Amino acid sequence: MKPSDPGTCEIKDDKALFNIASLLTQKAQAHPFKRAVVYPVTRDRSGRMAYAQMTFRQLDRDSDTVAHGLREAGITAGTRTILMVKPGPDFFVLTFALFKAGAVPVVVDPGLGIGRMLACYRESRPAAFVGISKAHVLRIVFPGFFKTVTTWVTAGRRWFWSGPTLARMASQPWRPFVPAKTAARDTAAILFTTGSTGPAKGAVYTHGNFGAQIRHIQQAFAIGPEEIDLPTFPLFALFDPALGMTAVIPDMDPTKPGQVDPDKIIEPIVDHGITNMFASPALLNRVGAFGKQKAVKLPSMQRVVSAGAPVHPAAIAQFSAMLPEKAQIHTPYGATEAVPVTTIGSDEILTETRPLSEQGYGMCVGRPLEGIALAIIAIADKPIARWSEDLLVADGEIGEIVVRGDLVTRHYFENPQADALAKIADADGFWHRMGDLGWRDKKGRIWFCGRKSHRVVTATETLYTIPCEAIFNGHPRVFRSALVGIGPVNRQTPVICIELVKDKTKADVKTIRQELLNLGKASVQTQGIRIILFHPNFPVDIRHNAKIFREKLAIWAEEQVRRKRESAENAKK
Repeated sequence: MKPSDPGTCEIKDDKALFNIASLLTQKAQAHPFKRAVVYPVTRDRSGRMAYAQMTFRQLDRDSDTVAHGLREAGITAGTRTILMVKPGPDFFVLTFALFKAGAVPVVVDPGLGIGRMLACYRESRPAAFVGISKAHVLRIVFPGFFKTVTTWVTAGRRWFWSGPTLARMASQPWRPFVPAKTAARDTAAILFTTGSTGPAKGAVYTHGNFGAQIRHIQQAFAIGPEEIDLPTFPLFALFDPALGMTAVIPDMDPTKPGQVDPDKIIEPIVDHGITNMFASPALLNRVGAFGKQKAVKLPSMQRVVSAGAPVHPAAIAQFSAMLPEKAQIHTPYGATEAVPVTTIGSDEILTETRPLSEQGYGMCVGRPLEGIALAIIAIADKPIARWSEDLLVADGEIGEIVVRGDLVTRHYFENPQADALAKIADADGFWHRMGDLGWRDKKGRIWFCGRKSHRVVTATETLYTIPCEAIFNGHPRVFRSALVGIGPVNRQTPVICIELVKDKTKADVKTIRQELLNLGKASVQTQGIRIILFHPNFPVDIRHNAKIFREKLAIWAEEQVRRKRESAENAKK
């Protein structure tokens, strides 16, 4: 096997030697004293944040040193390793050390809740555990979920348990580490999905998948050599060293982006001249509202990338007011198993697609990235064994989005049932079913219409979440809405759940309900919706604070409707 060129990440033979950590070493050799990671430490007497930093050379060498320690502890090629470390220098060092050792980090979103998170860990059958002290308490309290683990490493203070520590590993003298000879097709990590529409599944990422992601991200967003990033989502921060970007870690709780202090996002942007930022839609909306109120300007910003859930055009327009004229807000589309696969910029959204989205056409997510194939097929809930051109629907018709390309993960970890539902075998590869619905317009753009499992099928029509919700989101007192179905399958009754804007003005719910019903009647998309329910605070995912758990809302809505019917029947008696 010949090693691939780490400079391009274009791997034509998946048997070729390639380790994603080689990109860090390459950047360290090219720019040894450039800042790789900057992180907040404390505030001075004036309240200004003081930062510490690591250069690319330091990060590369520290990960070498820790990789030696991991190997000596028994964490070697193929060792599935739970990683539970907070964003910061240890997170970067450990992740690249694990890649160099050829180990397989297992990453689960803590937003799943303790029960589901532990179930994911048990499902992955890990052999090693690397975590902060609080994480070790979790494994001691719930030992049954970690029966396969034989190696325990503490990142931080070791309390009443044994095992090696990260501090001890990192304190050893530096000596070069020869990375594991992994092939592009070898497993690099297992990343569990959020499980927002079903059980969380472990997407198996290869070193080649990661390399392809880096290449596509760099090309799609034209990331230059002197960029400085503010990654508000930890996993996206890991792209920065491989891209050669400086990562400035924000002072925030990454599990609560919708509650972030806007000052703590604006402050590092100004302090460090941030050029690039990844932000969930919830963070974008919150910081944008603050910026509008305070007339904030961010002259250094070149781009913002917002993903994880549909980004409403109004939030894009609001945040854009803080940016320089040439800066763009990109809203790429993808999923844990394949990201990014399309993207679109704020210029096109605000000048072309916004009015159509607000009329119920869906959310435009742009065109497929170069080298990514995307198709729309007829909606089906059962497995599709073989690819056929007969599956395709005509442009303009809503169907299921399927993709193929080098960044698309091939399978889930030991989950053949999920593989059967999500993968379609082709003559020379496979297609991945995104589980999303959408359509393609005459310009080749994809319009996202919601999750397949969230569509509401009545006795006479099929309703799609994003188009229907856009009609009701146009009301000035609506913060967000959610379409759900109640009743038997294929004969559901559509219900719109409404979360109102939280302000000091007392809401006249009766009047708002009638106004919303009138909005629904005026649109062909929503004429069949007769039930409006008001919910105080939608259940959403913790990762982005934007994905609405419609399954939970549907249960709540069914109970609300049942109670109202019983109350009406009792009143007649």
